[in-house]
Amino acid sequence: MTVMLVNPSQKSQFVSREKEFVTGGKCRFCGAELTHSFVDLGMSPPCNKMVKPEQVNEMERFYPLNTYVCSECFLVQVQEHISASLIFDDEYTYFSSFSTSWLEHARKYVEMIIPRLGLNKDSQVIEIASNDGYLLQYFVQQGIPALGIEPSANVAQVAMAKGIPSLIKFFGCQTAAELVHDGKAADLIIGNNVLAHVPNINDFVGGIKIALKPGGVVTMEFPHLMRLMEENQFDTIYHEHFSYLSFMTVSQIFAAHGLTLFDVEEIPTHGGSLRIYGRHDDDTEKLMTERALELLEREREYGLDNMETYNDFGARCLEVRYELLEFLIDARRRGKRVIGYGAPGKGNTLLNYCGIRSDLLEYTVDRNPYKQGKFLPGTHIPVYEPEKIDETKPDYLLILPWNLKDEIMQQMAHVREWGCRFVIPIPYPQVIE
Repeated sequence: MTVMLVNPSQKSQFVSREKEFVTGGKCRFCGAELTHSFVDLGMSPPCNKMVKPEQVNEMERFYPLNTYVCSECFLVQVQEHISASLIFDDEYTYFSSFSTSWLEHARKYVEMIIPRLGLNKDSQVIEIASNDGYLLQYFVQQGIPALGIEPSANVAQVAMAKGIPSLIKFFGCQTAAELVHDGKAADLIIGNNVLAHVPNINDFVGGIKIALKPGGVVTMEFPHLMRLMEENQFDTIYHEHFSYLSFMTVSQIFAAHGLTLFDVEEIPTHGGSLRIYGRHDDDTEKLMTERALELLEREREYGLDNMETYNDFGARCLEVRYELLEFLIDARRRGKRVIGYGAPGKGNTLLNYCGIRSDLLEYTVDRNPYKQGKFLPGTHIPVYEPEKIDETKPDYLLILPWNLKDEIMQQMAHVREWGCRFVIPIPYPQVIE
């Protein structure tokens, strides 16, 4: 049984203040002045910079997490307060292979795309932001040449240990030109959850144009802005996510660089994502699909090309914040123990925005050994191995990577034996019996 802690159909009891027209800099795509705030999540530390025990008493850097929407192209974005080189360094802690469901998602993609594009041993596949080889390993198993491009050395080295060739660098026009010069132009370019991570989106998409063979295809996956807004997924906003994309806006970005998005799939990953398919403009064999046209129309009906649509999102985020705090405070007053499951970037945005510390969330656990024994950024909540849950037998388990809630609740089903219940924070705080 699911117990809703707030009525999602209830009209917001918090009145949005008039937007203050302060500049957020220039739009990273079209260059227009950014004057419309989408949601202001306050000051927050880099979400994936775990705190080591010896750093607990040291000063942390906090940066503004104010998100703007461009009134010209409707790209939702945060400014580059932290350079990408500092975010994706040698201590990057996100390893894709620790999620069983994500590995299965990658395997199914490879199983689908090979016959769709007719890929074989003479083809070249390139994945941008290839992480620890979670996806390219399935191409390698099929004997299809694959190359990963990954800026974080520590995760790229894991991929190379699996036998996956990897370049440790950022992708853009210069890297693309080097690939073509070395005979590595791609039949298929893949980018899963990377398009949102690049501060210079024009250089990035321009690089795709250069590196893609004349008849090649690019596929990219990223969280869908419309789903973010529908489901109050404000915790997916953090400094390394520079852009928040609709199909309408991303089509404009690719078109500006001579690429046409001819197909799109709506997929369930990360709370609702898009998988886009792109080609060169002059590749007329790949026709625009009905589902691509239909999604463009649906986004317009939702109002993604109307600034008024973006105005009340901040008030809805406040509702979630207050309801989650009320639940945690009430649980503490009743003598109940609440602990977290997971230490994802989105969880750190949520906890810092809500001001939740270890007095309300005693600790969290994570399967990633790179995070265990450390503390969450900003909140300094300790991170342990999952076995800690069985030792302490908490009353509630707050699932911070709520996009993996089904996988996690299945893995942790045994906690129900002592009456522990799951708590999902997004889209509204809810207790699952």
